[in-house]
Amino acid sequence: MAMPDPMSLIDIHSHLVPGVDDGARDVQAVLDSVQRMTRHGIRRIVTTPHIDGSLSLDPERLELRLDEVTSAWEYAAEAIGEHFPEVEFRRGHEVLLDVPNVSLTDPRMRLAGTSFVLVEWPRLQLPPGTVPVLQRIVDQGFRPVVAHPERYQGMGTSLHVAQRWREAGAYLQVNFGSLAGRFGSESQATAYRLLRRGWADYLASDFHGHARLKLYKSEAWAALEELGAEETLTYLSRTNPGRILSDEPPLPVPPLPVERGFWAKLRGMLQRTTA
Repeated sequence: MAMPDPMSLIDIHSHLVPGVDDGARDVQAVLDSVQRMTRHGIRRIVTTPHIDGSLSLDPERLELRLDEVTSAWEYAAEAIGEHFPEVEFRRGHEVLLDVPNVSLTDPRMRLAGTSFVLVEWPRLQLPPGTVPVLQRIVDQGFRPVVAHPERYQGMGTSLHVAQRWREAGAYLQVNFGSLAGRFGSESQATAYRLLRRGWADYLASDFHGHARLKLYKSEAWAALEELGAEETLTYLSRTNPGRILSDEPPLPVPPLPVERGFWAKLRGMLQRTTA
């Protein structure tokens, strides 16, 4: 495999292991998805199929699930290596925190085997006690990355929760689609509020590998470039994801520049409706 371009973009959240979750159904769908991602400058991919954290409390069932994903990932990785030798394709999981005491000792559950782990809560709801759960993960020596915090119901009125997650040692990953309005105005406004505070550490696609779905990278990129946020984009999509692969904490991300004119008024109205 050729060494990836160090200036290429890095995606740390996608569902491109064939047939194991609601993502890509087969290897052809994976190859089609990787081709689309390379057109957008993405050359390093850490794909993250869903896994229930509760499985980690049942070693036998966990091993069956991890073996299933490993076999499918290896099949996809071989095909990608043949068709896209310039792409680095690694794996982790998006771990559902359906129990408060998830075990993350198996490196296959973490992003590219590092100390970082992508996590989410069930049904895009904010259950009570999220901060102690994240703190427990940190205390065990791991680094939780909360997937798409902007999409949780009520996050727009509970942004202090995101601040407490960060204070506990967690990091935040915003979706391209949220910035483009894919998940509605509330998620969009919350995503911009996180970026304006410098609280987002990573941008990623959360791409599910279906032909009918958009990647939303171009739309998100254009929106932030219009704000003069090129430096912010570099940190979110290249620098900090690269630091995951070298098992290093993210660097502080420059907040979005102050907006003026029409877009400032529009986003201000969106934020007031969710404040």
